[in-house]
Formats: sequence, C-alpha cells, structure tokens
Amino acid sequence: MEKLFLVRHSETEGQHEDSPLTKTGIRQAQMLATFLENYGHNIDRILSSPYLRAIETIKPFARKNNVTIEMDERLEERVLSHEPLDDWEEVLHDTFVDPELKLTGGESSTEAKKRVLSLIDELENEDCGNVLLVTHGNLLALLLQKYNREIGFYEWKRLSRPDVFLVQKQGGEYTVERIWED
Repeated sequence: MEKLFLVRHSETEGQHEDSPLTKTGIRQAQMLATFLENYGHNIDRILSSPYLRAIETIKPFARKNNVTIEMDERLEERVLSHEPLDDWEEVLHDTFVDPELKLTGGESSTEAKKRVLSLIDELENEDCGNVLLVTHGNLLALLLQKYNREIGFYEWKRLSRPDVFLVQKQGGEYTVERIWED
C-alpha cells in the first residue's frame, strides 16, 4: 500500500445501518468526489463499511473514477450497546478513558480497534497502490490512534462529516494529515 486515505461518511439522517444521507450529506458526497479528484492522487482501491451512509458518501467518486466499492465489515461502526443509551456520548467518552469498557451487546474500544487494524495489517502487506477506506466517526478515531496515541474523545468530537485523513509512510514512520477542508 502506498497511500491510505481515511474517510468519515457525510451527514446522515440517523445511526441505523440503512440510514441515508441528508440532502446536505448528498451535496457533501459530491464535494468529496471533486475534492478527491483534485487532490492529485489516483485511488486504486476503495473499501467501505457496508452501511448505506458510507457507501453513499463515496459512490459519486467511485462512479466518476470507475473504481469498485468493496464492502468490508471490519469498517462498520462500533456498537456501544444493543440497548438504547440516553447518555451515549458520556458512555463513548468513558470508552476512550477505559478501552476495555464494554456494555451489553456492545464492543469495547480495544475490540473495535483490533477489528479495523486487522484490515490495515492486510493492506500494509499488499501491493495495492493508493487505498481509500470509508468508515464512521468512532471507528475512525480508534483507527487514528494507531498513528497518534493522543487521539481520544475530544478529537473524535472535532471530526467533521465528511472528514478525510491521509496516512503515508515517510522514512519508516507513518505520518497522518487531515486533508479535508470544511
């Protein structure tokens, strides 16, 4: 893998896996397509969460550039709990403080990170050019911790929809740069 683009999906109408993008989210997806085309790097592979909002976010770019969108369940959003949570944001904060914290039917931060890092490990060992991954905010923040241990709850809160990060290896070290311009 040469360059890794990490994309958070556009604005959506809800959190269910079949929640569509809002009208604003659809415009954001089109802006994202233009942004990626103008960024100056070809994208050789696109892997996306199978959730509708992730697919709809990258579909305009994939169509224009004739790149197949590959679904990968390891990019699905992390489930905090199968029970409704009124204080979900507070619970999410706690999972960044205690990565082993796990609620009923949910996934700990450690488990979610392990899941997505298994995909990254595979990609690092493949000759697949420039790869773009489309995922969700919480999982993206956990993935970014691989490259910057300081990423936590407050950095997650500052992520935009969409958001784009570029990961590259330079001199044996990974660099991460937020390249999306709101």
